[in-house]
Amino acid sequence: MRQEQIHAAVRILKREIRRWQEPVVGVVAKESDHDPFLILISTILSLRTKDRTTREAGDRLFAMARTPAAMLKLPLKKLEGVIYPVGFYRTKAKAIHQICRRLIDEYGGIVPDSIDELVTFPGVGRKTANLVVTIGYGKPGICVDIHVHRISNRWGYIKTKTPEESEQVLRRALPKQYWIIYNDLLVPYGQNLCLPVSPLCSTCKLTELCDRVGVTRSR
Repeated sequence: MRQEQIHAAVRILKREIRRWQEPVVGVVAKESDHDPFLILISTILSLRTKDRTTREAGDRLFAMARTPAAMLKLPLKKLEGVIYPVGFYRTKAKAIHQICRRLIDEYGGIVPDSIDELVTFPGVGRKTANLVVTIGYGKPGICVDIHVHRISNRWGYIKTKTPEESEQVLRRALPKQYWIIYNDLLVPYGQNLCLPVSPLCSTCKLTELCDRVGVTRSR
């Protein structure tokens, strides 16, 4: 994919993803009026967890607590039980408590809007920090998860080895107007059509733009 073709790719993706369910963190953002704290907690819950499980765990948790102070009042064992069976639920419960304590002690209960600050919190990587900053605060950022990393490289739009490297390269290559929406476009496409193994290339509307880098088998 050449640089100038990214505009056509985005137009196609906007149309194509309408048939699939929106990623859970985006749903939480809309339902909570883009509350940065709920977005942060939802993203932590979603890591290495299916969207349905994340949504159910989030619904249970947010019915009990929607602020750092309220969440910190939940005993750790109870918090673990509420968010089970999300992946690494014990580790995530501990991280949530630590995050809430620090938010109260250092930030007056307000989630910071800086990626550099957010990544200093336990359990918060650049993907999570970018999601909070972009959909929570509407500030520029590019959330790069495994789908964004894989598809951007598969297209031949970038050539990188890790999601972290992809974010830095995309910050130079991707037009800024697409930064915030890029993750929302590529995640459902990667979950449903541009699969890691044997992607559904026969039904993909981007085949003329895609270099199919690394694709050895497709359907």
